[in-house]
Amino acid sequence: MDSPGRLTRGDSVAMGLCTRRETDSWKYPTILLCIYGFFTYMRPSEPFLTPYLTGPVHNLTLEQITNSVFPVWTYSYLVILFPVFLLTDYVRYKPVIILQGLSYIIAWVLLLFARGVPAMQGLEFVYGMVTATEVAYFSYIYSVVDTEHYQKVTSYCRSITLVGFTFASVLGQLLVSLAGISYFYLNVISLVSVSIAFVSSMVLPMPRRSMFFHRKVVEKSVTSSSTEPNVTSNNPEEPNTEPETDASSKTPDPNFCKVLWLLCKDLKKCYSSVQLLYWSLWWALATAGYNQVINYVQVLWEHVEPAQNSTIYNGGVEAVSTFLGAVSSFSVGYVKLNWELTGELALAIFSAVNAGSLFLMDYSINIWMCYAGYLIFKSCYMLLITVATFQIAVNLSMERYALMFGMNTFVALALQTILTVIVVDNRGLGLDIITQFLVYGSYFAVISGIFFIRSLFILISYHKTKQKEKQEIKPETPL
Repeated sequence: MDSPGRLTRGDSVAMGLCTRRETDSWKYPTILLCIYGFFTYMRPSEPFLTPYLTGPVHNLTLEQITNSVFPVWTYSYLVILFPVFLLTDYVRYKPVIILQGLSYIIAWVLLLFARGVPAMQGLEFVYGMVTATEVAYFSYIYSVVDTEHYQKVTSYCRSITLVGFTFASVLGQLLVSLAGISYFYLNVISLVSVSIAFVSSMVLPMPRRSMFFHRKVVEKSVTSSSTEPNVTSNNPEEPNTEPETDASSKTPDPNFCKVLWLLCKDLKKCYSSVQLLYWSLWWALATAGYNQVINYVQVLWEHVEPAQNSTIYNGGVEAVSTFLGAVSSFSVGYVKLNWELTGELALAIFSAVNAGSLFLMDYSINIWMCYAGYLIFKSCYMLLITVATFQIAVNLSMERYALMFGMNTFVALALQTILTVIVVDNRGLGLDIITQFLVYGSYFAVISGIFFIRSLFILISYHKTKQKEKQEIKPETPL
C-alpha cells in the first residue's frame, strides 16, 4: 500500500501527460485560427473588384462605385464597430468569429449573383460587418493560450494573413494574365475560400474567459494565505488551484455599466501619457487616410488604365506591396533609434513621403507610375504603423492594449467617415477620383507638418535640457 503524500508511478505519468497537454494546448487553437486567417484572406478576386464591378457582369460606372457604393462600407463600419467591440468581449470571441465567416459568405454571394447599385450597397454594408468583427480574430487567441505564448501566436496569426493575401494576389494575377480566367470565377474561388474559413471557425474551442466581462477568478489554495482577497488572473490557462468547472461560476459577470465605467477610467489613464497621445493621434490620422487610399485606389487605376483596354496587373502590385510592407515591418525590429527623441521626426518625414507618393499617383498618366507610387505609399505606412503599434503597446497591459487600439480604430474610422462625407459622397462635394487623391495627398502633407512642428519642439527642448545640464555640472577650477 502506497504511503500518503508519496506519488506513485501512475501518478507521475498522469502528471507528465497533464503537463504535456497543458504545454501543447496553445497549438490546436492557434492552428485553427491560422487556417481561418489564411482562407479569409485568400481572396484572389480582391485586387480586381473595381474592374469586375465596371465589367459586363455588373456594368456600373466609376462614378456610381466611387460616390454611391464604396461610401456605404465606411458608414456601416463606423456604426457597427463600437457595439461589436463590446459584444465580442461579452460573448467571448468565437460567436463573433463565426458571424464574420458568415458575413464573408453573404458578401460574396451578393457579389456573384446580385445586381444593381442598391444590391452593391447592401454588399458594402455586409462587408462593414466583416471588417468590424475582425477585432475578434486578433483578440480570440489571447483568451485561450498562456501569456508566455502571446508573442509567438501573435506573429503566427498576423503573418498568416499576409501570406494568404499575397498568395491570393499572385494566384489572381496568374489566372487573369496567363489562363484568361474571368473575374466572375475569381470571385467563385473567393467564395469557396471564405466558406472553408467559416467551417474552420465552427470547431474553434470556446474560451472560458475574456478581457473585460469574463475574468477568471482564482482563489489561493494555501491555508496560510486564505484570508487574502481573490486575485484576477490574466492567464487563460491558470494552474489547477481550483476545479476548472467552478472557475467561472464562483464570480458572476460584472455589471455592464460598471464595465463601461472601468473602460472609461482605463482610457483616461492610457491617454494621460503625452507621448502615447501623439503616437495615437498619428495612428488615427494616418489610418483614416490609408483606408481611404486603399478603398479607392482601384478606381484611380481604372481611370488611368481601363481594364477593358489592356491587361492589368493589380494582383501583382498588391502582392509586391504586401511583401514590401511585411519586409519593412520586419525591419523595424532591427532599427536601433531613440524613438522617444526622433519618433515624431520619423513620422513627419515618412508622412511627407506618403504625401509625395500620392501626388505622384494623382498627376501620373502612366499606370506603372501609379503602381510605383502605391508601392511606396503602402510600404511607408506599414513601416510607421508597426513602429506606432510597438510604441503604444510596449508599456500597456493586454486589456489596455486592446482597449486603446479599439479606441484608436474608432477615431480613425470617424475621421475617415468625415473625409468620405465631405470628399466622396454625392451629398457632400462628390469629387472625381483625381481631385480626391489630390485631397488625400494634401491630407498627408498636413499630417507631416503637424509632426514636423512637434519634432522641432522635442529636439529644441532636448537641446536646452542638455545645455542646462552642462552648465550645472562644471569642473572645479584649481586655485
